[in-house]
Formats: sequence, structure tokens, C-alpha cells
Amino acid sequence: MEITVVGAGLAGSECAWQLAQRGVHVTLREMKPEKRTPAHTTEHFAELCCSNSLRSDQLENAVGLLKEELRRLDSLILACAGATRVEAGGALAVDRHGFAALVTEKIRSHPNITVVPGEVTEIPEGEVIIASGPLTSDALSDRLRELLGAQSALHFYDAAAPLVSAASVDMDLAWFGSRYDKGTADYVNCPMSEEEYDAFWRELTAAQEAEVHGFEDKHVFEGCMPVEVMARRGHDTLCYGPLKPRGLRDPRTGKEPYAVVQLRRDNAQGSIYNLVGFQTHLKFPEQKRVFSMIPALHGAEFLRYGVMHRNTFLDSPRLLDRYYRLKAEPRIAFAGQMTGVEGYVESAASGFLAGVETARRLAGKPPVDFPQETAVGALALYVSNQSVTVFQPMNINFGIIPPLDCRVKGKRNKNAALSARSLALIEEIKKEILP
Repeated sequence: MEITVVGAGLAGSECAWQLAQRGVHVTLREMKPEKRTPAHTTEHFAELCCSNSLRSDQLENAVGLLKEELRRLDSLILACAGATRVEAGGALAVDRHGFAALVTEKIRSHPNITVVPGEVTEIPEGEVIIASGPLTSDALSDRLRELLGAQSALHFYDAAAPLVSAASVDMDLAWFGSRYDKGTADYVNCPMSEEEYDAFWRELTAAQEAEVHGFEDKHVFEGCMPVEVMARRGHDTLCYGPLKPRGLRDPRTGKEPYAVVQLRRDNAQGSIYNLVGFQTHLKFPEQKRVFSMIPALHGAEFLRYGVMHRNTFLDSPRLLDRYYRLKAEPRIAFAGQMTGVEGYVESAASGFLAGVETARRLAGKPPVDFPQETAVGALALYVSNQSVTVFQPMNINFGIIPPLDCRVKGKRNKNAALSARSLALIEEIKKEILP
């Protein structure tokens, strides 16, 4: 059994691993290091271009449930994330370089995976899973448009937050803590008074944005909105979003500040922090000028400025089935953000399902229809749901999972019960699909 997987991001790496673990010989095509997208900087597979956080690790949160399902199903991505995690309160954050290096090592050392570097400009013959990502190269994008039709490839925009040196943060003007003192004190909290915030907001809303490249336009994806765009929606919009002060009491005053910028650890050593929620498309000098107005960051050393880039996704409800296969040509499947799943864990989940189901089909086995009561299944069924008329990328959420058949009091209790139901189903599926 042989197959080609195009792309070694989170989805492609997970997909290739699941296929290889089931005895399928995988040719993994990855254009790095010969060619890189505007968002990639290393030669590693599964490179995290935006945040280093895989979001909540709590079972009362839908993405926490999705992660736990993947852990129990022997996901490569979740195993590597667990091995390289850094403290981030109730979230799962990783040392981004250590994580990508570990995924790369695992993939390259697997006897059933052959890595072939170089750009893919044509859709490969035979069985193929395309996980080329939201920044699919122009040549392959053109072939996909020819195959799928010009109206079936859509696009949206994503943005990455700046990174600063931990040593350059003025800790006399900041403190370690977590919201409502929940979990460990893993975030650096940078408070702002009303006057400081007002001056910051005025400069942020007037700051110059970077030039738009030929492959981009002015559209913005709501789920990853640049901080300057959010600020322009109203003076206090940020105070209800990434600068929300609720549950963050400044130990110097005993009170909640007017606004709080949070920094989250970005590597295992704790020497690099990212500005939470500060995805941006501002020019680099403007980022330094405006973000240095945050009192604790007045002398900040910016190790990476924020960038904004194009993401591409398909009109999946019209094109794909619940196994992420192309309905018109089942030898071709897709995985990752280009299918319309949004987020690191969601991308890995799509690669997991596409890999497992393709391996079963190639072995002559019946599919495992992950039910909608599971997060893995709910995501795939949303992406392939033909009743969705205006398709937009989707994070996993409890809204696409069927409700309980009994009443449970309290949102957290209800979500915990939904997770318990899902994990019971996953335990049964494990018996059938684990190699």
C-alpha cells in the first residue's frame, strides 16, 4: 500500500504518521527547505506560525476535549506537544522550536515514511492526501482551481503576534499571575491606567499598516483579527477582548487595572514571551513604537514582529465527505486548515482522521464513522455538512456536538458531561482502530 501526502505541517505530519503506523508506505512531499512561505522561518515540519499555544487543556472546553481524544488515539502531534510543553496555566503551550524539531525527528526516522523535498506543482497520481496548508503555493493552488473550479477555493487572513525577550520586560511594572488566580501564575501581566490606555489606543488606531502583498487583500478573518483592527471598532473594545482586566488584581494596588496586556511563555527556557492577542499587520517600526507604550514594555526587545498572511480554504461542504475525501474523485483527500478547520489541534485532528480512514480503505476495511458526539467526528461532519450555506472556518466547539439527552445544571457541568460521553465512545473506537 502506497500513498503520497503533500505538506508536512501539523495535519500532514499527523496524517503521514497514522498511515505509516498502519503499514502504509508514505511519500511525504514538503517544499521546505527549498522554498518557504511568507510565514515560515525554519526547516522543521509542523512549524507553528502564530501562537505557541494549543489553547485550553480543560475538558470543560471543546478544544480540551479534542486534545484528550487525540491523546487517547495515539496522536503524534499531541505526544510531541506533551513532551515539549511549557507552563501556561490551564492551556497547553509548547516550546515551538523543540516541538517542531521533535515532530520532524519522528517523521524522518519512521521506516514507512520517505520525505521528498521540493515544491509540488501538480497533483500527484494515485492515492494522495493534500495537506499543503493555508499558504499553498501558487502553482499547486492553480492546479486545485482547475480541478475544483475557481469558486471552490476561498481565502481568509491570519495574523501572528510579536515575541519579546523576557529579560527586557520591566517586572517592576508587571507581575506574574493567572486570571482569577486559576492554575499556576504563568502569565506576565502588564497593567495600564486609563490615561496610559487612552494614549496607547489613540496611537494604535492611527498607526501605519504594512503594505498589502499581491497575494493578499484587505479582508480580515474575524477569528484572528489584528489588534489594530479590533481597536478601531471602539475605544474600549480591547478592554473586553485581549486586554480584559477581569480577574487580574495588581498586587501593587490590590485593584484591577483599567487594561492588562498579558504575555505568555513561548519557549521552555522562559526567555521568550508573546503578546497574547496582539496579532498585527502594522509596519515593524510602528509595532516597536506603539507596543513600547505599554508601560512594562517600554524597553522591550522585540525578537519577532507580528506578521499577517493569507490563508486558503475550500468550499468543503460542496466538495468533501466526512472522511475529508473529494467526493468527485475519492483517490484525493484533503487535511488541515485548507479544509476549513481552524486551529492547530483541529488541523491535527483532520490529518488524523484522513490518515486513519485512508489506511483502512487501502486495507479493504470498513470506515470508522466517528460519531458527531465526539469532537473528532463533529468537526469532520461540520466540514462536510451540505446544509451549511455560507461556509467559514470553524474551531471545535460544543455547539456542533449534539446535546445531552438529560438536563445538567451549569455550563461547566454540562460541558464536562458532554466530554465524558465523548471519551466513552473514543474508548470503544480505540479497540478497533489502534494498530
